[in-house]
Amino acid sequence: MGVVIRTADEGDRELVTRLLDEAFQDDPVSVWVFPDAAHRRAKHPGLMGMFTEVVLAEGRVDVTEDGTACALWLSVPADAGHADDEDDGPVRLREAVDPDNERVELIGRLTAGIHPAGRAHEYLWMIGVAPGRQGEGLGTALVRSVLDRCDREGLPAYLEASNADSRRLYERLGFDLTGRPLDLPDGPRMWPMWREPQPGRGA
Repeated sequence: MGVVIRTADEGDRELVTRLLDEAFQDDPVSVWVFPDAAHRRAKHPGLMGMFTEVVLAEGRVDVTEDGTACALWLSVPADAGHADDEDDGPVRLREAVDPDNERVELIGRLTAGIHPAGRAHEYLWMIGVAPGRQGEGLGTALVRSVLDRCDREGLPAYLEASNADSRRLYERLGFDLTGRPLDLPDGPRMWPMWREPQPGRGA
């Protein structure tokens, strides 16, 4: 039986936030942003909530029908440029989530700085699977559903892998490393990955 996927709405905000918080509590990037475990437990849900709010308003959140996995996507137009120093989005994020933590702002600026420009694409911002359901193919099903549409419409896709396991998964789905890896200051590595559409595959 296949994985049933639906588009989330405002009524799913708490569900998506909780899924992302549980899935990323021990992710290397989240640990870098919030090194202290107790502080991370307190502040990390707020960061995931802000991400959920942005994508519900500006993009698309897919969720499995049983509520155990979700994927956050943004459609990026061809004329979207790199964020510059005048972009106050990361500043507002830091002020809302953890004003004394400069890494909340820095992660936004660094990932924006490596984001490809000049071609319309689908951006997989985050994907989260409930810890007890990981390894069952739910994340793969969520990503494939959008990649099939990308293939039909001739759209590339982009993401940043935050750990080696996810990098290998995305490579199996047709993503390749693009540009240079992002080494967070005194922290882990992130891998920018790009996938060209594969005509015929999403038919």
